[in-house]
Amino acid sequence: MKDYSTSMTILNWAEEDRPREKLLLKGKAALSDAELIAILIGSGTVSMSAVELSKNILASTDNNLNSLAKLSIKDLEKFKGIGEAKAISIIAALELGKRRKESEPTVKNKISCSKDIFYIMQPHLIDIPHEEFWIILLNRANHVIKKNQISSGGIAGTVVDVRLIFKIALENLSNSMILIHNHPSGNLKPSQADIDLTKKLKSAGIMMDIPVLDHLIITEKEYFSFADEGIL
Repeated sequence: MKDYSTSMTILNWAEEDRPREKLLLKGKAALSDAELIAILIGSGTVSMSAVELSKNILASTDNNLNSLAKLSIKDLEKFKGIGEAKAISIIAALELGKRRKESEPTVKNKISCSKDIFYIMQPHLIDIPHEEFWIILLNRANHVIKKNQISSGGIAGTVVDVRLIFKIALENLSNSMILIHNHPSGNLKPSQADIDLTKKLKSAGIMMDIPVLDHLIITEKEYFSFADEGIL
């Protein structure tokens, strides 16, 4: 029988196959996702190397880093060899990656189509298992003034305060706004509640001279635009 305790630890691998050494020798781009996670967790178990343990964790999410980012500390602790400290390291690293995506560019984003909205908002909504409602406030040239989370709710919905939305828009001297919320289920079809809320906010925007230009429903990889579909 193969002795995993002596043959599968990182220290017994060829130097070029050890994740830390491989990064030093070949650069970070040469490492697989599993090898990068192995560096985070540092060690595996008696019978499994850190890389193999990392491969098992990734396999549970179909090797999808976005799905991995949705796992909780308790989810990760279900894997033998992953304690609280290692789980926190993985979650912290993925959160840093997410925040890097969200970092504000030095030049203000300009909205010219629904795809621009999707690219701006997807990093904020890609990993969360619950619904959130956001607004993007624009100036007269359609440059983004501010992105603002309005509410956070459950899997099937979130409460939106129309007065709060226009209070924020007025405080920021917004010329127009865009509405955004996510559907964690992956279903892009707007609910009747989504349609009713959009009509309510559009009417209020006309009265306040802060028009609602679009409302996007965002899932992990796709979006639905009320404006593109002609129902705004």
